[in-house]
Amino acid sequence: MRQRILFLLSVAIISASCKKEASGQTVAVVNGEEITAAELNDALSKNAPQGANTKEARAAVLQQLVDRKLLVQQAKKDGLDKSPEFINQQRRGTEDLLINMLVSRKVNTTDVPTPAQINAFEASHPGMFGRRESWTLSQIVYPLPVSADVSAKLKAAQTLDQVADALTGAKVQFQRSTRQIDTAVLPPPIYTQLSNLKPNEAFIVPGPDKAVASVITERQPNPLTPDQTRQVAIAAMKREQVGTFLQDRVKGLKTGAKIEYQPGFEPPKK
Repeated sequence: MRQRILFLLSVAIISASCKKEASGQTVAVVNGEEITAAELNDALSKNAPQGANTKEARAAVLQQLVDRKLLVQQAKKDGLDKSPEFINQQRRGTEDLLINMLVSRKVNTTDVPTPAQINAFEASHPGMFGRRESWTLSQIVYPLPVSADVSAKLKAAQTLDQVADALTGAKVQFQRSTRQIDTAVLPPPIYTQLSNLKPNEAFIVPGPDKAVASVITERQPNPLTPDQTRQVAIAAMKREQVGTFLQDRVKGLKTGAKIEYQPGFEPPKK
C-alpha cells in the first residue's frame, strides 16, 4: 500500500510539473501550447500599427497568436504536418532561413565602403546615378518560336512598325503595350547599349516562350538627391558583394562536394 501511495504521489507531482500555466514569461497557453512574451513582442513589433495604444495593440496581437495556434493545432489533427507538400515546403523554408542567415552574417561583417569606392561605383553605373532616367517603352509582344525566315526579318527590323509588318506577314499574332522602366534596374552594359540606340530604333528581348520588341519613345530625367545617392550606392554595393560571395562560396563547396545525379538529370555540359 505504501508503495502504491508513493507511486500515485510521484505521478501527481510529475503531472503538476508538466502542466503549463500562463505566468512568468508565458503570456497564454492554448490547449497546452505556450505563447511566450518573446513571441508576443516579436509579433507586436511586426504587426502593430504605429501610434497604436500599446495595451490594446498587445491584446489584439495576442489574440492573433491564439487564433494562429488553434488553426495550427487543427491542421496537425488533420494530419497535414505529415503530408508530402508540408514536408517539402518545411524543408524549403528551413533552407531559405539558413541561407538568409548566412547572407546576413556576411552583410553584417562587411566593411562600409569608402567614399572613393562609392564614387567609383557610381561612375560605373551611370543609369543608376548620374544619368538615371525614366523611359517610356512602346512594345510588341509575340509568341516563340518563329520560323528562321521570320527570325531573320525580325533581326533586320529597325523600327517597331517593321517588326509588326514582319509578324503580320508571317501571320504571327502579337499584342501592343506600353510600359515605364527606371534605368536604375538595368545592368551597366545593357544600359549603355540601349541608351546609345538611335531614335525609334527597336530592340528585341527574347524569353522562353515569348519575345518583346521595344522602342524608347520618351526619356525623362529621374535624379537622386545626394543622400539618396549614397544610400542607394551602398545598398547596391552590398548586393553585389553578397552575390559574389554566394557564387564564390558555392563554387568552392562544389569542388569538395560529392554530388550524384540520376541518369537524365545531370546538368548540361558547357
